Amino acid sequence: MNKESLETIEKEVSVFVRRIVISEKRNSRLERSAYILLRQLSTHGPAGVKTLAEQLHLDISTISRQAAALENKQYVDKVPNPHDGRAYFYRITELGNRELYEAKQRRYDRLANLLKDWSEEERESFGRLLEKYNRTVSEEKL
Repeated sequence: MNKESLETIEKEVSVFVRRIVISEKRNSRLERSAYILLRQLSTHGPAGVKTLAEQLHLDISTISRQAAALENKQYVDKVPNPHDGRAYFYRITELGNRELYEAKQRRYDRLANLLKDWSEEERESFGRLLEKYNRTVSEEKL
């Protein structure tokens, strides 16, 4: 593997992550962790803490803390697990869906503005490569 390619990728991934974090702090009312958890619940439906932790590759205490914060804001609520009366699932609320939708729309608008001078082929290629990178990373043993 070419060392120069790896150096370029390492540098650009670092810059990319830094810019994403800065942009989210500046342009979003939802914290990144809240956005990710709400998006997961919106996409995959109600889930328990253990399932969410596994899906997001986080520890249970982190998910519990994040979900409690979302529950306090009424973005999620707890529903009993029909198979185990002692357990519960987190479910996104209508308010949570609305906040998620608005955050997503702001992201779409920002991306559309940032990439407006790119060709459709470049945008599609960038999306495919990001998807491939993320799939590769998610398959890696964490």
